[in-house]
Amino acid sequence: MTFWDSPQKGGNAFNAKPADSSYFTALTDTGASWVRLTFSKWKGEGRDFLIGDADDYQGLVPEDLTILRHQLDAAQAAGLKVVIVPLTLPGGRWTQHNGGSYDDRIWSDPDYQQQAIRFWANLAVALKDHEAVAGYNIVNEPAPEKTGGPEENASDQDLRAWQAGQDGGLRDLRDFYDRTIAAIRAVDPVTPVMVDAGWYANPRSLSAWPAPLADDRVLYAFHMYEPYAATSAPNMRRDQPLRYPGVRTDYAGGELTWDRAAVTAHIETAFDWAEGQGLPATRIVASEFGCMRRWPDCGAYLGDVLDAIDARSAHWAFYAFREDEWEGMDYELPSSMPPGRFYWLSEEGRADELPRDGALMDILKERMQ
Repeated sequence: MTFWDSPQKGGNAFNAKPADSSYFTALTDTGASWVRLTFSKWKGEGRDFLIGDADDYQGLVPEDLTILRHQLDAAQAAGLKVVIVPLTLPGGRWTQHNGGSYDDRIWSDPDYQQQAIRFWANLAVALKDHEAVAGYNIVNEPAPEKTGGPEENASDQDLRAWQAGQDGGLRDLRDFYDRTIAAIRAVDPVTPVMVDAGWYANPRSLSAWPAPLADDRVLYAFHMYEPYAATSAPNMRRDQPLRYPGVRTDYAGGELTWDRAAVTAHIETAFDWAEGQGLPATRIVASEFGCMRRWPDCGAYLGDVLDAIDARSAHWAFYAFREDEWEGMDYELPSSMPPGRFYWLSEEGRADELPRDGALMDILKERMQ
């Protein structure tokens, strides 16, 4: 845990293919100290990389595990620590690999939860001695509330009441995490574990938890894309995109006008919860945040988000670094570059010709260095 005793800053690697060593070196050159790495998009021996088949987990796929190890080796050589995060677990296949449908089986079928726990115990055995690994992020953006729970923008009272009503049940994210961590600790007593809050890692869902998890080597993660209506891709398709500050959205059972103060207050929710639980700010991680690079207000928004996180001397990882299948939040690309050029050069095998002088990346570099 000593790595996490001081603020660590990095990026997310959510690529469709395993990266070469130059990718990790380039991320290190930005000033990053860690990378949050997913393998779930990669093509493997079975339907679901490393898991084999999320419909029926039978054990780690050895050939896929070798590929993952090589990625960890490359990150280690570049001086990066790695937090491993699956998008898919048994019974919880990533929506984009599941025909666009949310896979709720992991939150409704105890057999799938047991398969997911067994997967993590197997993976911990395989990776516990790798020097690059600084954390196991159990699952990306869980949403057990999505089917039958309160709306994401429900009131704080409703979120807390629902959480209390799930105590010990299949949709109790805390209980699932406690059982998963116990299985990990049986084979790996040392490696830190990172856990996303519910409703896609919303800090308000974290603040609904009545207590921290039982294990004392846990980092609590949230994602920051609010106001999503403005920061996300659909906004760029509007005739007149929503602007920041000033955009007004549903929030906490009412409405909120988003500005610097509102962004700060939303982020502070996670840190206030930690403080109330006796946890230091270094146990909280803003493990994803971002906005569309071509959105005119992205720079102002990133600055406000970073100010709020850095004021707490906490960890963060921007989304995303040189994603190979999507350009929307690649801040190295200049905002003036049309998306079509990214896809054309990528399809032509000429991604190395992409301009990487985007001003937004300078905002992040300044904070990391």
